[in-house]
Amino acid sequence: MSDKRLTPANARVAAAHLKGVVPAPRYAKGTPHQVTAPVLDLCSAPDGPRVRQVLLGARLTSFEVHAGWHFVQAEADGYCGYVRGSDASLGAAIEVSHRVASFGTHAYAEEDFKSPVQQALPFDARVQVLNERAKFFETNQGFIPKKHLRPLTRPFVDPVTIAQLHFQVPYLWGGNSTQGIDCSGLVQAALTACDLPCPGDSDMQRATLGIAATGDYQRGDLVFWQGHVGMMVDADVMIHANAHHMAVAYEPIKDATLRIAAQGDGPVLAHKRLPLSFE
Repeated sequence: MSDKRLTPANARVAAAHLKGVVPAPRYAKGTPHQVTAPVLDLCSAPDGPRVRQVLLGARLTSFEVHAGWHFVQAEADGYCGYVRGSDASLGAAIEVSHRVASFGTHAYAEEDFKSPVQQALPFDARVQVLNERAKFFETNQGFIPKKHLRPLTRPFVDPVTIAQLHFQVPYLWGGNSTQGIDCSGLVQAALTACDLPCPGDSDMQRATLGIAATGDYQRGDLVFWQGHVGMMVDADVMIHANAHHMAVAYEPIKDATLRIAAQGDGPVLAHKRLPLSFE
């Protein structure tokens, strides 16, 4: 049975490549779009709950517009859902060249940090650089400090460092940004910034990422519970976005294991090791 989260089909339409596989009243090739809002909620249904988020510059394919909502599939991880369709949130697909490499930044109207702010952008928002100035890049979103952008051709190499960049970010169910994030969103943000493919939810991550590990924990290892995941900083401490702290927090793995079991969420289900090099 196909995973609905990754299957671009609903009661009205399905992606053209699913014809003969998934029954639907009609099939559509889909229209490419790009996220133009800093952060955009991906919902389970029109006016439904948030299930994930997509950031500025992300590519989406829209298969229909229904009641003002686009039914879409995200290019990066294949996640499907609904986003509000408006000129402020979706635009034509363009090539992006750089990512926000700091915790956040601002896009200014002019090449001057005292000029009006056009957008506040989170980590890993993606933009197209049009021109290079002395201290700013001119981008499709405005002028952004050069120190805050990194070419997409230069991915990060240590996902743990990226996870740590999110320390104390507020916990947000379905969140994927430095404005708010959940456990699987943190792991996805960390791996994506290093050009490592990563699905959006912890059950998918447990099924697809890394190999089973035994013995002592190592930096970068992933630890999974039912509905939860954390990333090891070293042999004793993990970093994770969690509702207990309502934030991204450090926690000794022994303490977390006891606490999570005590609150009724069971034991560790998997210890996975990723093919990482921290050199």
